[in-house]
Amino acid sequence: MTNRPLRRRGAMIALAALALFTLAAPASAAGRPDHPKPTIVLVHGAWADASSWSDVTGRLQRLGYTVLAAPNPLRGLGGDAGYLSAFLAQRTGGPVVLVGHSYGGAVVTNAAGTDPDVKALVYVDAFVPDEGETVLGLQGGGDPSALFDVVAYPGAPAGDVDLYIKPAVFPQAFAGDLPAATAVRLAAEQRPITLSALQEPSGPPAWKKLPSWYLIGTKDGILPPSLQATMANRAHSHVTKVAASHLSMLSRPQAVVDVIVAAAKSVR
Repeated sequence: MTNRPLRRRGAMIALAALALFTLAAPASAAGRPDHPKPTIVLVHGAWADASSWSDVTGRLQRLGYTVLAAPNPLRGLGGDAGYLSAFLAQRTGGPVVLVGHSYGGAVVTNAAGTDPDVKALVYVDAFVPDEGETVLGLQGGGDPSALFDVVAYPGAPAGDVDLYIKPAVFPQAFAGDLPAATAVRLAAEQRPITLSALQEPSGPPAWKKLPSWYLIGTKDGILPPSLQATMANRAHSHVTKVAASHLSMLSRPQAVVDVIVAAAKSVR
């Protein structure tokens, strides 16, 4: 009889210790996923810079993702892909979802295969070349003088120039669903790409080995939605369509975020 209160007290202490252990246990012990969220690496396209991802970045960060908006030199497809490969190797650890917009799609296609941590690809109004294809070739050629202003740059190989979208063309072709003042500002701030980058054949494509997602902007005035669909279907991408211009990350950022999150949730 005299030991019963002691036994009861011991049982209560044991239950309290078990409760504390459960509260302090890691996520996996409590039945929650124990794998980390992948890092999202965003790669901008031509005539833009990393700030074009600003709204998308903020939304992803609020969802708990680590986000890096990588710089894209826009100097040459092979060199740009190599630059991205070095960025991935030195600035990321663990699984990565690699996202490319426009020309940035060609860059991620060439860079992703160099890093085993890249687990999924996302294309946003983007070029998805196969080996040997060029961005200009996919676009179907045409008269460059109707679309671009050309500027010679120091040290350029013979015949190479920087290309700028003509200010009169930029608002409708790139940003038809953005406020007019925003489109004019973006045209003034655009970063050029070299002609040689658009003419350089692509290497072995990572989309043949990695799962991919594609957002098609159905109001894109620079990269025809029909071409986007052809490339996305060839890559067996999960396709989402949104009524947006070429700059869907600015006009429809939540739609872009939703596609990226779908890709991220596939990563295990």
